[in-house]
Amino acid sequence: MSQPVITLWSDANFFSPYVMSVYVALAEKGLAVNLKTIDLDSGEHLKPQWQGYALTRRVPVLEIDGFELSESSAIDEYLEDRFAPPEWERIYPHDLQKRARARQIQAWLRSDLVPIRVERSTDVVFAGVKKPALSAEGAASAQKLIETASSLLAHGSPNLFGEWCIADADLALMLNRLILNGDAVPQLLVDYAGFQWQRASVQRYVALSAKRAG
Repeated sequence: MSQPVITLWSDANFFSPYVMSVYVALAEKGLAVNLKTIDLDSGEHLKPQWQGYALTRRVPVLEIDGFELSESSAIDEYLEDRFAPPEWERIYPHDLQKRARARQIQAWLRSDLVPIRVERSTDVVFAGVKKPALSAEGAASAQKLIETASSLLAHGSPNLFGEWCIADADLALMLNRLILNGDAVPQLLVDYAGFQWQRASVQRYVALSAKRAG
């Protein structure tokens, strides 16, 4: 199977949960990718000379055949359509309703739970940083995450839909913001996140952040 040249722009530390989602999607499909980084902390992405996507000035940015796309869930869906099963590995469920639910979960994780993202930034996940106790707002957001994830995983399967999909990686990362900080999380969710975190594609991304930190 031939493939075009693919470039993925990431934050310089590989701490972005959204870059991780796209990186995992590419790895699961077995697609080779050229990684480029931009230093968000210094505002490099806001400078006119940045070669990345001009519309949103955020990462990730995917470049294929002169086509540039940002926003991770849009990129994930584009990759599924562009490199479609059965020739390429599937990253969304085959069943139509399950596929819609996976996309719903991805959208929810990106649009809700802001206090968790603020109080448990991904340096907890990728650099082992410990944060202080959650605020009342953060605790309420964590409880919402726990209740929703527990409901989604009440079937006892190690994956959301009986087969792995990209939403599993996204949900596991959100849970690990709490788990890896030492916050109280039910064992069912700890086990789920731990299982997802050992997936080879996820570990490849974790290794990138560890290498950069080292």
